[in-house]
Amino acid sequence: MDFRNLIVRTLAGAVMVAIIIGATIWTPYSFGIVFMLISLLATQELLKLLTGKTTYLGGVSALLFLAMFAKMSGFFSERMTTIVWVVYGMCLIVAMLGQLWNTKTNPIEAWCRIGFSQLYVAVPFAMLNMIVFFNGKFTPLLVLALFVIIWVNDSFAYLTGSLLGRHRMFERVSPKKSWEGFIGGNLFALAAGYGLSFIEPTLLWWQWIIFAQIVVVFGTLGDLMESLLKRTLGVKDSGMAIPGHGGWLDRFDSLIFATPVIVFYLYLL
Repeated sequence: MDFRNLIVRTLAGAVMVAIIIGATIWTPYSFGIVFMLISLLATQELLKLLTGKTTYLGGVSALLFLAMFAKMSGFFSERMTTIVWVVYGMCLIVAMLGQLWNTKTNPIEAWCRIGFSQLYVAVPFAMLNMIVFFNGKFTPLLVLALFVIIWVNDSFAYLTGSLLGRHRMFERVSPKKSWEGFIGGNLFALAAGYGLSFIEPTLLWWQWIIFAQIVVVFGTLGDLMESLLKRTLGVKDSGMAIPGHGGWLDRFDSLIFATPVIVFYLYLL
């Protein structure tokens, strides 16, 4: 990577971090708008990867996601969210029935793409609402903690792996990931989790340690799964939306796998 690309990558990363932090801590509505937009773009990006072009399936999946995001958010009454859930089901049925008139696409492939886009992108992003509205309260620091631990783990896994990496984790899928990098990132992420216990009292210190460990393990798996997806499709990046970073899926791949497990963990507590 040359110096110019490094500057572009750093600036783009800094802007992205500032937007995520600002939107999350400002108001519930700024959080909802920003993450709804990001996840819609990620859904569209995934479908473009799978089909090789922009199709009507992107719009269908976008509508499905909007209904799901609204259902899981804390902005609506219980009666309203029930109506939204019904709308989601109807949109899904219409999307499947639409294949009766589409003679250019394999209907089974189209159904699988719609379902996969919902499962892989829409559900995890929508479940962020269950963290930011944990126990019926607006708890933005819980969501930020998820991002902070992902960022710390990724940064120190890269540094440790670059310096000490010798044993590859899944060379077939991601040739640069090493066990040394995983351990290094893990240790710093656990330290970050412990530090967060002094900032956000929702969890005890040992619960934060478990929180961090879950994020590291499932975030790494999410990264590997996205690498497998790209390698299978024969592409280097999922897109070019973020200068120096690739696409939306490239930046949020760890979040996709970590979020559902963290939600389960928080509500289990």
